[in-house]
Amino acid sequence: MQDHVTPRRVVILGGGFAGLFAARALRHSPVAVTVVDRRAHHLFQPLLYQCASGILSEGQIAQPLRAVLRRHHNVSCVLAEATDVDVKARMVHARRPEGGVLRLPYDDLIVAVGLRQSYFGHDEFAAHAPGMKTLDDALDIRRRIYRAFEMAETAADDRERQQWLTFALVGGGPTGVELAGQIREIAGHTLDREFQKIDSARSRVLLFEGSDAVLGAFGPRLAHRAARTLQSLGVELHLGTMVTDIDAHGLTVQDHDGTTTRFEARTVLWTAGVDAPPIAAALARATGATQDRAGRIAVAPDLTIPGHPEIRVTGDVMSLNRLPGLAEVAMQSGAYAGRAVRHAVEGRTKQPNPFKYWDLGSAAYISRGRAVVKVGPLHLSGTIGWLAWLFVHLAFLTGFRSRLGAVLSWSVAFATSSRRERAFTMSDVDAPAGPAFRQKTPPPPP
Repeated sequence: MQDHVTPRRVVILGGGFAGLFAARALRHSPVAVTVVDRRAHHLFQPLLYQCASGILSEGQIAQPLRAVLRRHHNVSCVLAEATDVDVKARMVHARRPEGGVLRLPYDDLIVAVGLRQSYFGHDEFAAHAPGMKTLDDALDIRRRIYRAFEMAETAADDRERQQWLTFALVGGGPTGVELAGQIREIAGHTLDREFQKIDSARSRVLLFEGSDAVLGAFGPRLAHRAARTLQSLGVELHLGTMVTDIDAHGLTVQDHDGTTTRFEARTVLWTAGVDAPPIAAALARATGATQDRAGRIAVAPDLTIPGHPEIRVTGDVMSLNRLPGLAEVAMQSGAYAGRAVRHAVEGRTKQPNPFKYWDLGSAAYISRGRAVVKVGPLHLSGTIGWLAWLFVHLAFLTGFRSRLGAVLSWSVAFATSSRRERAFTMSDVDAPAGPAFRQKTPPPPP
């Protein structure tokens, strides 16, 4: 009779690209994998802006983790948020959504928690300028965009109407550029002739960027083409500006000369800056690892934390060779970490080769038929760039149903300018606090 052998325990923190690809690499290994995430779905973040702008639905960019990993019989999913790591006991401490505490033992730990939105020390901006990192963020932005046009239709005067028809975006990276282009398309095409009192095409879209170019990481050539495309759509570029204040009615910015300017806009969206979640700092304290300015954890070439070969850090939260925070980096590093664990379980004694990132390029969608793509020395823009963008995103969408749904939605949107996912809900915080909106307390019974 054989003794029962406990399989090697692998805990993966995060169900994003890095965590998912790590779990997939361990599918046929004799290990027990636990994927821990504070949300129960895997999100295709590069298309969040299309959910926010009404082209794609939530189900087309997010799939339940359990469904994605259902054929991985050695994987279990846990809905919780990792809060601390006891490296001596090799134990992850996690908090369930209702407040309960979990303790998850591990033999190998793969950290793939990603990054969150950063407001550069001004967290008070978040109440008036949501970021776009989660599905909740995308739905909130969708609500704010389409609500703005509805509110403009019933505005009391021209000043209030123009405030509602002015959209300000902070950050000129891919997310900011993509959102700016989408809002201009919504205003100029999707909502054309749907309102009686306003002309949606006269909406203003303002894009603020601290550097001297949008999409600076794409290089001067593509950055110039992107700026020219945005301006042709009607997006107003404000380069070399820093936001100093945001409130419910607009924002204040400062340029390189120190001049401050106030812009009135009822819809402000934040697409600039990221930092690491609290678990990264907790892990760094526990292991003595160093962190960069954004809180990313410095790792060795094999993605382990120095002195802790059982802990590997992957994706956006790792700091290695100045690698960018791209989905492809997360996929490759997650797969590498999973294979490293698999090889160790199989008893391979050869030291693994250092992680090497294969740059498959970067892409940003601006408007129908126009995108910019950079693949090594190859720079694409316009229609050719858009076709390349289409192919790349279809290739990496999770699940056949998601791909099919995206193709159908894109076909409708690109052919007719209509958007099928425009529904939004209103929350209590949207209602003014005036007497007309206060719930009246019924008089006491006689």
